[in-house]
Amino acid sequence: MSGQIDGSVNGRIEEFKMERPGLVKENDVVPITEGVLPASYYYTAEPAIAMSGNFAYFERIKSKTGIVKAIVEKPQGFYLQILFDEETPSRR
Repeated sequence: MSGQIDGSVNGRIEEFKMERPGLVKENDVVPITEGVLPASYYYTAEPAIAMSGNFAYFERIKSKTGIVKAIVEKPQGFYLQILFDEETPSRR
């Protein structure tokens, strides 16, 4: 079942772009790897399932795994909403 997170989940939720459906299902645990750019960080849900946008240093994801809470289809493609067992970083 696909859908949006309703806000009742504790933890940090981040969105990852997935190119095609069927690679994972809701409640799957996915490993996350961190990539480094000159001024930011990005994350890949492995094995190359989906990629995040870029994050500033203070927004880095500390968890090594996440739980797929929703698979959302948008006009731009498919997106995973992944839950991490950590707090959402505060904006500076």
